[in-house]
Amino acid sequence: MNNRRHFIKHLSVLSAGGALAETLLLPEIQRSLDRNNDRFASYSPLELAREEDFWQTIKDAYQLSPDIMNLNNGGVCPHPLVVEEAMIKYHRFSNEIPSFNMWRKVDKNREPLRQKLAELAGCNAEEIAIQRNASEALETVIFGLPLKKGDEVILTKQDYPNMMNAWKQREKRDGIVLKWLDFDFPIENEKTIVDTYAQAITKKTKLLHVTHVINWMGQIMPVKPIVELAHNRKIEVLVDGAHSFAHLDYSIHDLGCDYFGTSLHKWLGAPFGTGMLFVKKDKIQKLYPLLAAPNPRSKDIRKFEHLGTRSFAIEQAIEQAIEFHLKIGSERKQARLHHLTRYWATAVHTLPGVHIGTSLDPRYSCGIALLQIDHLKPVALAQSLFKNYKIHAVAMDYHNIHGVRITPNVYTLEKELDYLIQAISEISTT
Repeated sequence: MNNRRHFIKHLSVLSAGGALAETLLLPEIQRSLDRNNDRFASYSPLELAREEDFWQTIKDAYQLSPDIMNLNNGGVCPHPLVVEEAMIKYHRFSNEIPSFNMWRKVDKNREPLRQKLAELAGCNAEEIAIQRNASEALETVIFGLPLKKGDEVILTKQDYPNMMNAWKQREKRDGIVLKWLDFDFPIENEKTIVDTYAQAITKKTKLLHVTHVINWMGQIMPVKPIVELAHNRKIEVLVDGAHSFAHLDYSIHDLGCDYFGTSLHKWLGAPFGTGMLFVKKDKIQKLYPLLAAPNPRSKDIRKFEHLGTRSFAIEQAIEQAIEFHLKIGSERKQARLHHLTRYWATAVHTLPGVHIGTSLDPRYSCGIALLQIDHLKPVALAQSLFKNYKIHAVAMDYHNIHGVRITPNVYTLEKELDYLIQAISEISTT
């Protein structure tokens, strides 16, 4: 009888669809974040970026390693405790009777979640598909576009490897033509970048593949003017937003692109293995899904979600990541991340042999920057930071980009970056 009451209680909690999520934001964290926002309500984003008390409260909402400083948030970000708690609760509920609770109850929450993602992204909910990562979202477009032999796609040698490999496979399979641009970043001139794309366009060009934030070193690409250039010539644009979504303050509709893919487990701090695909509504019908759907020519965005069984707990906990992100605010978050980059980079760039391979202008970079020290190769520098200082960062030794990528997050404090600055100072003089 007790078990039966317990079961009925859970069903009633979920009966309205999404009701469980309303109970998941931990009360003490909720109150702390609300007090934090009330206290600093009058601060501009730039003013708030320097207020360590505000960001200490944000840090307190995470459970982080006490032994290692994580400055590789560009790979995958930890999620706050409220997200972890949501995953656990959804998983336990699903596990009680999986085929019923997952498919008949929890799965109904996908539509409210789709709406919240659309609101965050600044687009229509009928243009959003929930995916597992940016690679899945972008490869849905890469392999789903009806391109034919001889059609040209423009991309760069600085794009993400998974996407370059997908295009190379499409080239080998279908005979499309890949035209590779090669940039020498950092670049602080929008026109230089846009003109490079313009010069590569021909009558056979069908699509531009544009990485919004270059993962290797943080260069922000001028997506909107590139899209305008392309659309003026009847060319579509696919944007890789893996490192820009919930990092920079923008909307997808403002970018104007036709297709967009991102990972939610990076800067949004959603569970590992979550992503999002945007397809402009009038483009959905022609795009084939990556995994077979009942009607591959459907105009319904949901045709891209025919994955089969997956973790509904991970998917539904995205909502808590959105709520946490909104407690901070997109503009505030971008200002803080750029402040942290400038904080450490300006303190070390005058040291002998030290270079910053990323612009510090907020128009061209934000929370990702490349550290270079003359006498050390990237791998050796990353090893030194970890072995001697327990600072986790990642070596970037690829094509014409060489250094160690430093990526703080909203939970990173200035006093922690003071330790990074000390470490760089000592390494550069030994």
